[in-house]
Amino acid sequence: MAFTDLNQLRTFVVLYELRSVTAVAERLHVTQPTVSYTLRRLRTRFGDELFRREGHDMVPTSRATQLFGPIQEALAQIDATVNETEAFDPAKFTGELMLGLTSIGEQTFLPPIMTALAQEGARPHLQVERLDSGEVEDGLTRGTIDLAITVSMIGSPGLWRSHVRAVEYVALVSGAHPLPPTGPGMFAGRHFLRVSARGGHIFPLQVLTDNGLMQQVVLTVEEYATVPAVLEATDLVVLLPRHVAEVFCGWFPGLLIADLPWPGQSTPVSLYTRRDASLTPAQRWFRSLVLGAVRE
Repeated sequence: MAFTDLNQLRTFVVLYELRSVTAVAERLHVTQPTVSYTLRRLRTRFGDELFRREGHDMVPTSRATQLFGPIQEALAQIDATVNETEAFDPAKFTGELMLGLTSIGEQTFLPPIMTALAQEGARPHLQVERLDSGEVEDGLTRGTIDLAITVSMIGSPGLWRSHVRAVEYVALVSGAHPLPPTGPGMFAGRHFLRVSARGGHIFPLQVLTDNGLMQQVVLTVEEYATVPAVLEATDLVVLLPRHVAEVFCGWFPGLLIADLPWPGQSTPVSLYTRRDASLTPAQRWFRSLVLGAVRE
């Protein structure tokens, strides 16, 4: 394949990731007409429109989605081969890394990650992106995030996954309003605070629904950050992962953890990146560092 063809394929990959002709031109340091001309040649080569304009976005067709993974991986392998002689030094890396976390992930995983970075003397520009569970695969595939930690189970063959920790759910309450001993009737007469399942933590909603407790939910919030202060000021009960409850008890010593009367295991927390062939040396180093920092 000619060198010019490789440039066309790189334009295709970047357009798939950014969904904007203007953004592609800026990323590749070319003019917008050059990007548009390259797109016309790609459409002719593959016999497909590849991208349709919808509002301000260039939305990929199903054919473009099929092509993206293999083309992206092939270009990544070429880049890795060309750059394989360059030794990566974390202490000298000052580029940007995008970390996808839920609100609960920010509170529990970000502190040990920052500690690990400090211990290595690394100072990248780390930007945390708040992702709903349904956005993780698209964010990683398009390259808008480098790494994500989530309880969502994603089976995409284009992604690399590693187990981080098991998730056991417990109840958390104020010490001023303790629960009775663990048993089927321990929540009789009590009311619940529920956190939105947007981040992928659907276990509490399932448990409350299956055990006829949804009518006892009196407060639903979007963020876990508000939970400990609300619990301390009320007699409400929340169901959340044990490792998060332990963090909250460290912040608010007056809170109490109680075991659930039903099996409390949900899907585990996992770390996701693109597959190794698609990662830069900085991304591989960052993945290793994060795994070491957050694994149980």
